[in-house]
Amino acid sequence: MNPIDAIVELFSPQAAVRRRAARSVLAAYEAANPSRLRKFHRDSGGPNRDVSRGAVPVRVQARNLAQNHDVARGALRTLVNNIVGPGGIGIEPQPRRADGTIHEEYAAALRAAWRDWCKCPEVTHTHHWSRVQRLMARTWLLDGEVFAQLLIGPVAHLDHGTRVPFSLELFEPDMVPMDYDSADKKIRQGIERNAWGRPVGYWVYKSHPGETLVGRSTADLKRIAAIDMLHIASLDRLGQLRGVSEFASVITRLEDIKDYEESERVAAKIAARLTAYVKKGNAELFNPDRIEYDEQGKIKPRELGLEPGTIIDGLEVGEEIGMIDSKRPNPNVVLFRQGQLRAVAAGLGASYSSISRDYNGTYSAQRQELVEQWVNYATLTDDFVGQCIQPVWEHLVKAANLSGIVKIPADVVAESADDALFIGQSMPWIDPFKEAKAWNQLVQDGFASEVEVIRRRGGNPRDVLEQIATWRKQVAEKKLTFSSNAANDKVIAAAPPKPKKAKE
Repeated sequence: MNPIDAIVELFSPQAAVRRRAARSVLAAYEAANPSRLRKFHRDSGGPNRDVSRGAVPVRVQARNLAQNHDVARGALRTLVNNIVGPGGIGIEPQPRRADGTIHEEYAAALRAAWRDWCKCPEVTHTHHWSRVQRLMARTWLLDGEVFAQLLIGPVAHLDHGTRVPFSLELFEPDMVPMDYDSADKKIRQGIERNAWGRPVGYWVYKSHPGETLVGRSTADLKRIAAIDMLHIASLDRLGQLRGVSEFASVITRLEDIKDYEESERVAAKIAARLTAYVKKGNAELFNPDRIEYDEQGKIKPRELGLEPGTIIDGLEVGEEIGMIDSKRPNPNVVLFRQGQLRAVAAGLGASYSSISRDYNGTYSAQRQELVEQWVNYATLTDDFVGQCIQPVWEHLVKAANLSGIVKIPADVVAESADDALFIGQSMPWIDPFKEAKAWNQLVQDGFASEVEVIRRRGGNPRDVLEQIATWRKQVAEKKLTFSSNAANDKVIAAAPPKPKKAKE
């Protein structure tokens, strides 16, 4: 009650009630009014303040789950495999001439340089490019962000190991201190910004802070210009600088699943061990003469051996054997686990079937789940391409040109030299026969192209074309005929003849 209402209530309680009723009608959003029936959160802090308080603890808990909980580790692997895949995100160079045609010779030279670079893309020479993508995607999803320094040209004590002098130095988010702020230098959470809020530099530890017990200070930091740094982050709010783990909203639920399953597992193990007790019955029927004592005068426990076919003939009058029933295994564990995992799948954006390994259902149901889920995978792939793959490709083309390894031809439009088609993972086919028939019909009706079908299957049209040409040549040399050859000859025979050129 505000002061005016208090004064009105003092002189006219009826008017105060009318004012309160009118105010409740004006409050159109019920969710905006607190009540005793639900929690009401009033914190309206900025995005960076919330991240400062919670990002690091969430990161620690998410890492612990990924290390020790099978469901969390499997969910993370599912996300990474569907975003990056076994061969990584593919690249098809698309440099163009002024007339819009692709410069095939320059594109071929870029592909050759790219294949060489993919063997040794990072400074430690430990991982190939596909594995680097998976590691970066894993860190991005689990920790909320990942960093990589772009190193071009001669660098002290660095052997690039590839024809193109270009390498990546990968950083975990721990390397950029979350608690490093400086108003004078316009640094917030280790990121230096200009007046417009654009990052211009990153302050990075010279070595991982978790590898030593000695305290860190600003003297242990080095500045890396933003133009030379990749920052892949999961950002939920405008103005947010640092990323937060994708597991933030499901950590509590995953921990509950882990604790509950462990309790049920222990209870089932105990229940599997047969436990019996002797029910004494009426105390008046108890015979004290049957009690045996040991040397210290203590009562000896009675021993009743149990084995298959045992006949127990040593019970006193009124005694009987009772069995302890723990009601385990609990038949409701499966339903509880399924419900919790569906909620986890919704929070993470992964499919329930992939996380739970539960593939029961009809073809239509599985396809509907896959189609709806694949939009989320495609969105995450687009984020990863825009923040990581595309900048890496652009820097490699730049490094190749500056070093003279692959110079940009004079007839290539300079702005299109680093144009490329980035190919993510394709949606798998649940029923290949039905899928193939549908795509074949679309191609025949002119609503799709063979190139699109090849890409939908996860292939590279250029590689497939070369494989087919090579195979047909070898088949012809061996004088063999396959069904694909016969079908191709039939199509050629059915095609209308080409018009003859008029003689001059």
